[in-house]
Order: sequence, then C-alpha cells, then structure tokens
Amino acid sequence: MKKTLVITGGTDGMGKALARTYLDRGDTVVVVGRDGAKALPGATFIRADLSLISENRRVIKEVNAGFPVVDVLVLCARFFRTNRFVTGEGVEGTFALDYLSRFLLSYGLHEPGVIVNVSGPGQPTGLVQWDDLMLERGYDGMTAQFQAGKANDLLGVGFAARRGDRSKYVLMHPGGVSTSVAGEYDAATAAHVEALKRHGLPVEEGIKPIVARIDEPPAEPLSAFMRERRISVDTPAFDAGAADRLHELTMEVIGTN
Repeated sequence: MKKTLVITGGTDGMGKALARTYLDRGDTVVVVGRDGAKALPGATFIRADLSLISENRRVIKEVNAGFPVVDVLVLCARFFRTNRFVTGEGVEGTFALDYLSRFLLSYGLHEPGVIVNVSGPGQPTGLVQWDDLMLERGYDGMTAQFQAGKANDLLGVGFAARRGDRSKYVLMHPGGVSTSVAGEYDAATAAHVEALKRHGLPVEEGIKPIVARIDEPPAEPLSAFMRERRISVDTPAFDAGAADRLHELTMEVIGTN
C-alpha cells in the first residue's frame, strides 16, 4: 500500500535520503524546508522556517488541506547554534526548532499513523532547565541541544498518553551518521563536527533503522530506539509527571504567539 509521508529537514542529510527512499517506492512525499532548490524532483516542497510558531501553523494548515491522510510524519529538522539566538517571536532558537516545531506538527497534523521523532532519546533526567527554558542564563549550544532532546522524550510520553490510541510515537537515535549537521559553529565545535562526519555511518546506512520503524511500526503507543536497539521507556528518563509539566509550559509558550 502506498504511503503519504511528511518529512521535516527533508532537503539535506538523512531527511533527504528518506525522501529519496520513499519516492523511489512510488510513495507521496511532502518535504518541509527552507531551500526548494535542494528538494528532490517528485516531492511536494513546502517552504518554511520551522523555528517560527506561525510558520508551523501555516504548514499544518497547508498539509491538512492538501493531504487529508498523512500516514507517516518524520521529524528531522535541527540546527546547532554556538551563540544564543532568539526568533522574531521571542523564543530561543534551538528550543523553537528542535522541540516546539516537533510539538506543533505532532499534534497539528491529521493524526499520522506513525510519527518518527529523530531526536536522540534516553538522555538522563535533569536536562530540562525548568526555571529557564529559553536559556537566558549561561547559554551554550550543547546545553540547548540536550534540553531539546530531553524535551522530545517528554513530548513522546505526553503524546502517547493523549493520542496513543490513534498514532504510534517512535523516538529514534540514529547513532553517529555522516550527515549535513546544519549549524553555526565556533572553530572548536566545527572541528569536532567534522571529525564526527569522518567517522560516522554513511547516510544511506544511517537511515536504515528509521526505515525499519516506518515500514514495521512498533505496536506500543510509545517506543524508543538507539538504532536497532530498543531503549526502555519505563524509566525515570520518561517521567509522566515531567511530561505533563512540560506540556503545560509549552502551551503557555505557543499560546502567546
């Protein structure tokens, strides 16, 4: 059976490789990104800056109007920032793109059968700075990335509790992959990223666990993987109370924009 997939970050790296895989199968692929010149022929391209809440809402309306059934949503868009950046809507940039966008699209699209959130699950607790979600004090790029990653764990927990009877939520850590790793880096971080690229898996190999979860979704409402290896979601890292707390705070952030 042919699928309709929506892929954010689908013009580079793993997102683009996933788009190619499913286009080659004859599926319908909608790619959301900033540069239409990078979109694969045959994909439907939606231009958007997903760090903006308003842009996510526009994308949701456009996809829901044009594609009444979305079988799979794949969330790949990320951007590393060494220096703190605040969007025009007043939201710290990494939190906005790496987490808020995933939250909005997960809840906003017409109930995808499978949502694969490529986010690096299973990080320890304590990474969400509850009293400073926008990292106004002591920002650094890795802190922002880790906080967004943990927020996505909690997004999965909360989504499964609210929508798990209709959509399967899969948190995926693809491991070290030689992908584009978009970002604005200082010299030291840039050198580290280049080293990771040299030793990472080729992109076509890196996407295999994602393809496997799309093609054969787990039965559970929420699952998490480090490549092919399951990560238990019955640990403090996936705390339901923390998930509810973050959900409430997130609704406050998006409600003011």
